[in-house]
Amino acid sequence: MKKFLLLLLVMFTMGGCGNEAKTPAEPESKSVSAAPADKKILVVYFSRTGEEYNVGNITKGNTAIIAEMIAQKTGADIFEVKAATPYPDNYNACTELAKQELEANVRPALAKNIDNLAQYDTIFIGYPIWWSAIPRVMMTFLESNDFSGKTIIPFCTHGGSGLAGTEREIKNACPNSKVLDGLAISGRTAQNDLATAQKDVDAWLKGLGY
Repeated sequence: MKKFLLLLLVMFTMGGCGNEAKTPAEPESKSVSAAPADKKILVVYFSRTGEEYNVGNITKGNTAIIAEMIAQKTGADIFEVKAATPYPDNYNACTELAKQELEANVRPALAKNIDNLAQYDTIFIGYPIWWSAIPRVMMTFLESNDFSGKTIIPFCTHGGSGLAGTEREIKNACPNSKVLDGLAISGRTAQNDLATAQKDVDAWLKGLGY
């Protein structure tokens, strides 16, 4: 009888240890930072001042206004692309030159190229739409630098055409980069309705995770 009771006691003790081992442990807590927090960001843009269609004479370019909004919101560095030979202030003269450059597919010389692009992970690329295309001087910049492995985010100002397929131009010029969906804001909105422009920029950046 004593042996039987001893056996029951041993079985009960072993069963208790088994149940203890099966109790799930508390899950480990992991801190997750926002995606852009550890990324080095740059805003690169080309913009033009002077006579503007349906706007008047402007002292700050439409694209420059949007570029500054993006840089302020994301904490990015900023770099302005300039042509070695500035484009004409006169609207008709500028559009005619832009058309000639597009038809001849030229690459105008840059006044200065960036020298530290390698340190950036994400690059916002901004430009006005000229003849449903990226200004050729901006194509000079894109093709003069290595964007391999980088994330490119386009934005543009326009007179009614939207992005006009320019995302494809960027993908062709930078085949080893990731190109995200871009933002298009009319030049008139950029110049005359800053509140709406800011609202559009903020909503777009929020959708991208900024």
